[in-house]
Parts: sequence; C-alpha cells; structure tokens
Amino acid sequence: MQLEKTPIKDLVVLRPRVFADNRGFFLESYNKRTMHELGINCEFVQDNRSFSKRGTLRGMHLQVGESAQAKLVTCLSGSVLDVAVDLRPNSPTYGKHFSVVLDAAEKTQFFVPRGFAHGFIVLSDTAEFFYKCDNFYNPKAEIGIMYNDPEMGIDWRLNPSEFILSDKDKINGSLADFKKHNYQF
Repeated sequence: MQLEKTPIKDLVVLRPRVFADNRGFFLESYNKRTMHELGINCEFVQDNRSFSKRGTLRGMHLQVGESAQAKLVTCLSGSVLDVAVDLRPNSPTYGKHFSVVLDAAEKTQFFVPRGFAHGFIVLSDTAEFFYKCDNFYNPKAEIGIMYNDPEMGIDWRLNPSEFILSDKDKINGSLADFKKHNYQF
C-alpha cells in the first residue's frame, strides 16, 4: 500500500498493490497492521455501499460529537470525484478542501479523518461507492453543508444542470452557519 500525503494534514490517498494477470486481479484493500504502519489507527465498525448514476452528488456530510466518523472510501465501479473539507477546530487548513478522482480501474482509496465534511459526485454513467467507517451512523449527529457554498469553492467538474441531489442535500446549511457552532470531533 502506497500512501500519498495531501496538502491537508491527516487526509491521505492510498494506492494498493494490484496483482494482475490473464485471470484478472487481486489486491488487499484493507489490512489493519498495514494501516497502523501508515499512521491510520482506526477501528472500523461499519461498511457502506451506494450505487448512483452520473451527476449524483452526495454531500457534504459529517457527524459531530461522539458520533464523528473517519472514513476509508473507494470506488468499486465507475468513477467519482471525492471531496473532503477540513472542519477541525484550530486547524490551519480549516475550511479548505481537497478532491481526488476515485476510479475503479485505478483502485485508489481516500482516507478521510474525523472532523471533515465528505461528499462525492459520480463522473461516469454509474458508480458503486464503498466506505468503511470507524463509528456507527447516528442520524441525530449528522450535519450537512451546502455542496456549492462559495466559501468552500469546490469545482465539481460537471455542469450544475447535471447534478442530482437528495431533498436533504438541497437544504444543507452554509459553512458560515457551521462555524457559529462549537462542534467537536
């Protein structure tokens, strides 16, 4: 497993070793020992999968307080633009985002620590997205930040006319609203 640092502390891209031959491929997508050696010390407790069509934008989501989650995400089929926004109090990169294309062909993974809002948009015709979480889902602790908040300035790479959003994601609050609270992670 190769770890690539991003400009935001603790947010990393992972590239697994892929063994391919005429039969197909094999890769180790998760190994607790390897992750610990790379500095990712999470005890994952929940796996989630979603299937979406082109233009589906899911985000920006996070859980706060004792329900905060770190996530290890990957794209099993298709391609997505995955985005994380640093919302950790006192972080020098607070409010900054990093994005990476996760593509099934590349088998890239993205580690999103606690304290980050997370979302993705499907770039291919369809995509299946998979993520491990280090805490259980708690709907009472879930917060959403508007995907197009100008303060975050995320380039989603598709025309907004293509975006498909849930009703919940259409009414998320702004980053400025989020800042008014003293959320902990």
